[in-house]
Amino acid sequence: MPSDLRTFLSQLVTEMPGALKHVDTPVDRRFGITAYGAKLAAQKKYPALLFTDVTGSDVACVANLLATHERMALALGLEPEDLTNASDRTQGRTPHPPVTVSSEDAPVKEIIWRGDDVDLTRLPIPVHNELDGGPFLTAAVSIMKDPESGRLNAGIYRHHVYDARRMGVWFFGSHDGGTIHRRYAEKGEPTPIAIAIGHHPAFLMGAVSRIAGIGGEYDAAGAFLGEPVDIVKAETSDIMVPARAEIVLEGFIVPGEIEEEGPFAEWPGHYVGGGPKPVVRIDAVTMRKGAIFQDIQASGREHRLMGALPRISSIHTRVSQVVPGLKAVNVPVHTRQHCYLSIKKAMDHDPIRAAFAAFNTEPENLRMVVVVDDDIDVFDEEDVSWAIGTRFDAAKDLQIIPAWNGPGGLLPTNWEYDDQGTRKPRMSSACIVDATKPAPPVVFPPRAKVPDDVVAATDVEALTDIVDDAQLPWNSVR
Repeated sequence: MPSDLRTFLSQLVTEMPGALKHVDTPVDRRFGITAYGAKLAAQKKYPALLFTDVTGSDVACVANLLATHERMALALGLEPEDLTNASDRTQGRTPHPPVTVSSEDAPVKEIIWRGDDVDLTRLPIPVHNELDGGPFLTAAVSIMKDPESGRLNAGIYRHHVYDARRMGVWFFGSHDGGTIHRRYAEKGEPTPIAIAIGHHPAFLMGAVSRIAGIGGEYDAAGAFLGEPVDIVKAETSDIMVPARAEIVLEGFIVPGEIEEEGPFAEWPGHYVGGGPKPVVRIDAVTMRKGAIFQDIQASGREHRLMGALPRISSIHTRVSQVVPGLKAVNVPVHTRQHCYLSIKKAMDHDPIRAAFAAFNTEPENLRMVVVVDDDIDVFDEEDVSWAIGTRFDAAKDLQIIPAWNGPGGLLPTNWEYDDQGTRKPRMSSACIVDATKPAPPVVFPPRAKVPDDVVAATDVEALTDIVDDAQLPWNSVR
C-alpha cells in the first residue's frame, strides 16, 4: 500500500506501542487540543495525540506526531542516532518524481465540497495559544505552480483562518511561494493554490527541505518515502495535489486583497510579526472518508524540531565545504537560534570560518554559533556547557557580529520597543563562541577519562538492585 498518514499511524502503533494516545472525550478546538500537548510537555512527555471528538466537527485531529527524534527517525527510515548526524537525509536515496493517478484512484477525492458546502469551520482547526488572533493551519502544505517555469512548489506557510471561506497567508522572507505569488500579482492575476493537510511525515519533511530554486519538493518527499508520491489534478486549477492526503483546500490568492493577519505565537515562542497579508479564498475542499486533520502545536517541541532538522542538513553541507574537519552539527530543539558545531581543528581560524559558513546558511534565524572540538558531543548540552566553561575565554574567543539579524521578522530582538507599546524594526547582533582548544602543535591539558577499553569491558548489565537492608555490607557480616 502506498505510504500516507494512515500507514504511518499503523506503523507507529505497531513499532512504538504507547507513542500514540487517544483522546476520546469532547475537546474544544479553542485551546483544548493544545492544552493536552502543553500539559504533557510540562511533564517532559511528548506522545502523539489523536482527538476523535472535537466539538463542532466530525473530523478527527492528530497532533504532536513528530515531537520526538525517535518518531521522526521512524518516519524517515533512520535510526535515531543517525537522524541528526546525516549531512543530507536524502543522500544515497533515489529521488522519485511523483506519479499521476486518476480521480477514481485518489482517496482524497472521496468527498468533495463545492459552493455552499465549503465551510472551513467544519474542520477542527485549533486556536493554539492564549493571544492568537484565531485558528491557524500549521501542518498544511501549500502547493503552487510557478507561472514562468511551470514547476510545482510545496512549502509550509502559516494560514490565519478568518471565516468559512477565507484565510491569510504569510510568505516570510525569500520563500518560493512568495516569489510565485508576486509573479501572478504583477500580471494582476489570481494565484492558484492548493493546501494539503494530513500525509505521511516524510511528505511534510520533503515540503520543508532546503532545495535550491523553485520546485523539487515532491521529488524530495519521494526520496524520503522511498517511493513516488501519488498526485492528482485539483478540482479548480491545474495544480497537482497529493492523492493520498487527508484533506485538500483549493482556492486562489485574491489580487489586491489584504487583511490583517495574526497575532500568532511562532516558533521562537513570542508574538512577533503579523500585519497586512494576502488573502486566500477557498472554492473547494476534497477529503478522504473519515478524514484526519493534522496539526503542529505552534511554538511547541514539534514545531521547533521540524524546523531544526532541515537546517542541520543544510548547515552541515555548507560548513563541511569550508572546514573539512567538521564532525557534527546540532540546532538544539529548544532553540533554533543557536547552532553547535564540533570540528577536528587543524588551523586556529577554522572555528571562525565554520561559524560564518553556518551564519551564511541561516542568516535569518541563527543568533549564536558555538564551536567545540571533536571530543565534545554537540547533542549533549552538558558537554557543550563544559567546553564553554573550560576552553572559552570571553576576552579573545567571543566574536560579536553587529547588525547581523533583521530587521523585523519573528525574533523579538529584531524590533525596537518603546514605553507606549509601539515598535519598529531594527537590526540585531549575533555572536560566535569559540570553545575549542588551540590548534596543533600547541599542547593543551588533556581531558580526564577512564580508559576506553576498560569501560567497554565493564558489564553493567550484571548489576543487581539492593532491595533489602540485610543486603548492606555492614548487616551481612557474619
